[in-house]
Amino acid sequence: MSSVKLQDRFGRSIDYVRLSVTDRCDLRCSYCMPKGFRGFEEPKDWLTFDEIERLLGIFVRLGTRRVRLTGGEPLLRRKLPELARKLSSLPGLQDLSLSTNATQLGKHATALRAAGVDRINVSLDSLDRACMQQITGRDSLQPILDGLMAGKAAGFDPIKINMVAMRGVNDGQIEAMAAFCIEQQFILRLIEAMPMGSTGRDAHYMPLAAVRERLAARFGLVPQAQELGGGPARYLATPDGRSSIGFITPMSQHFCASCNRVRLSVDGTLYLCLGQEEKFAFGPMLRGGATDAELEAAIRAAIELKPQQHDFNTQPDKIIRFMAQTGG
Repeated sequence: MSSVKLQDRFGRSIDYVRLSVTDRCDLRCSYCMPKGFRGFEEPKDWLTFDEIERLLGIFVRLGTRRVRLTGGEPLLRRKLPELARKLSSLPGLQDLSLSTNATQLGKHATALRAAGVDRINVSLDSLDRACMQQITGRDSLQPILDGLMAGKAAGFDPIKINMVAMRGVNDGQIEAMAAFCIEQQFILRLIEAMPMGSTGRDAHYMPLAAVRERLAARFGLVPQAQELGGGPARYLATPDGRSSIGFITPMSQHFCASCNRVRLSVDGTLYLCLGQEEKFAFGPMLRGGATDAELEAAIRAAIELKPQQHDFNTQPDKIIRFMAQTGG
């Protein structure tokens, strides 16, 4: 196999794959999946663990250093620790992480940690029970908090809390979340909502610049140069350096020029950008007898499709698929 690493036509090194292991979820977050949605992939079309291991093994040989398990809610995929063990054993993979809503984390945290998952990100948009019920479609706060503490007890460090900031929904609760994360030594990441599908376009977008200034003043935050994972967040740290708050701003200050990621959906479709249509289907190749050399060539061809940037600001109605269909 070639030793040349993956680089797109704009000179960006692609070393991060977000792997969706299911498009199902036990919540219905208002910005991610519409209520009553039934357009899920059939389980027969999901990549098997062996197919995932084979394809991701080629990605890793081509320079992928980070893999994140996502969904939907990845903990709804049966025997997920078994897959985590396979992937964490791939020579050259430096970081295996998990994004979860944590409702099921209490059952699986210890096994996932033992299987080689290094870090977890937990979606938590409010500490108010009624607000979380409004956002997620069920009484979800306590199960999430229980799962979060189970993850902490299992030794995951750092634990990042992802909070989508929504004007008129949870914007009045950001300071409380920041105080909670600082107390627990979690890393809070505030995220601007993206207009993916009808749910995303109705997500009460708010820019984060003013929030950043407000939190910096209240908690005495200072700029942090240290990279925390392979993502696009820009971080401020507490004066004692024990906690951080990150800001992910795909709308107000997009980070497309440094984008290093692609997303592999549950059926093996590789999405090259959240805000564009370019994609490549690996499922038929995996099940059609393709050799590793052919898969490598296809990966390189797919990376060439990666667009320069998203069009969320200029064409907010362009993407009709929902976040859960792409992988978080």
